[in-house]
Amino acid sequence: MSNQKTQSQPTKRIAAIDLGTNSFHAVLVDIYPDGSFRTVNKLKEMVSLADKGLEDRLSRQAMDRGLEALKRIKFLCDSHNVENILAYATSAIREAKNGGDFIKEAGDEIGIRIRAISGKMEADMIGLAIKHNVVIEDEMVLMIDIGGGSVEFIIGNRDDFVYYNSLKLGVARMAATFVDSDPIKKNNVHKLKDHYKDKLAEVVKLAKEHGVKTIIGSSGTMENIAEMVAGRNDITAKRTLNELNFESDSFLDFYKEFIKLDEKGRLKEKKLEEKRVDIINPGMVLLKYLVNKCDIENIKISEGALREGMILNYIEQKKEELHLDLVASFEDPRRRSVFELLRKCNWIKAHSQHVTKFALQLFDELREDLSLEEGDRELLEYASLMHDIGYYISYRKHHKHALYLIRFSDLLGFQEDEINIMANVARYHRKSAPHKRHKPYKKLSKKLRRRVKKLSAILRVADGLDRSHYQNVERLEINNTADKINLLINTHSDPELEIWGVLRKTALLEKLTGKKVDIFKMD
Repeated sequence: MSNQKTQSQPTKRIAAIDLGTNSFHAVLVDIYPDGSFRTVNKLKEMVSLADKGLEDRLSRQAMDRGLEALKRIKFLCDSHNVENILAYATSAIREAKNGGDFIKEAGDEIGIRIRAISGKMEADMIGLAIKHNVVIEDEMVLMIDIGGGSVEFIIGNRDDFVYYNSLKLGVARMAATFVDSDPIKKNNVHKLKDHYKDKLAEVVKLAKEHGVKTIIGSSGTMENIAEMVAGRNDITAKRTLNELNFESDSFLDFYKEFIKLDEKGRLKEKKLEEKRVDIINPGMVLLKYLVNKCDIENIKISEGALREGMILNYIEQKKEELHLDLVASFEDPRRRSVFELLRKCNWIKAHSQHVTKFALQLFDELREDLSLEEGDRELLEYASLMHDIGYYISYRKHHKHALYLIRFSDLLGFQEDEINIMANVARYHRKSAPHKRHKPYKKLSKKLRRRVKKLSAILRVADGLDRSHYQNVERLEINNTADKINLLINTHSDPELEIWGVLRKTALLEKLTGKKVDIFKMD
């Protein structure tokens, strides 16, 4: 138990600052002994370094805005006792002849040491962050991060990047160069496309060669486009955009309407951030160009971007110095983030794993009876592993605390609907069954509520099989007939507590299957 407590305490608190063309983003995180990290605070400051177009020098006004923003970020870091600040300058500062002056002033006046990183290094860290945040399989994908001054392109899969680069195609730069009307004229769009054709020949060629069918976008422009598409298509995106996925046709349909809008019309789009009203169109044209030229079928969003890449790079470099036991050994971000949360919450490992084993056994046996979906087994596994993490807050109402922790812990690799399913399934492992009087459950769609009922019916019985929390049930056999589900158990000692634990939780499973559930000790 003492080791579990150690694992739940952070090792170090750092800040990562991405000094972009339009804004400075800072994220403050705690790093844990297993190499995971958790956000403590965030701050985003609009600086508009390219307010007069991306020229070869930063204006004095732009530099002053940047320095004022860094002062506020430094104050936040000091108030949170940050031990180390990572500050990376990208396109606008990197290219400006007086970028070095800005970096020197930031160091002398504010005490923040800024590092101007290369475009390739920026792309590499963005790719690292995307791989950390979303599920990427063997299939090659095209990752893009559309900034104000540059766009980073990465082609790769979970094992390797075959291409990564930063090109001067950012939306602020493109708007200043090619957009001279509102709404944008067709000839402006054609000029943008011609420019993209010239600059993206290698990206398009490699994407086609590697059979890329999915774009994964990160950072503000891509996130904002995704929010607007999600809003138009009734896609759940209230809590998180991470893993938000939609077909390219949904984007193309949205593009046809949006590209015709003037500033007033764009401002009426509920999800469009006001600061992007004048620069969003080049991003729209770029995404459409890539979708068409690369025959893209799906678009996905990663909330992980340069800042997270900076943190991951730092952790990898400092793992020995910080004595980190990198459990982030799980390549799959879904499993990794679940186990990171389990460790932080001092999970009851033996009980949770024992319950999970029984839950999956029941799932496999009852899959047809309950008409369970393809991805339900994995969600049940994770919900079962996490069902008791509410003890981290208190024993009383720990099932409700589990719901809260799962919903608000920023689990990576999951779509928002999947997080809601796991949270509600864990919540209903004890006490009352799912009911519309419970607000979090009531807010789910009818389809999601059905899935929660089926999976929680299984988890309730599985949890009952370890009512003692001492893994008394050694073996479970399931005899599933036309009208009965008989559970046969082999135990270390007297099974009465487990029998009692199961029988008080069978009602929901019986209702859903139309079968009587009973439990017997093996002879």
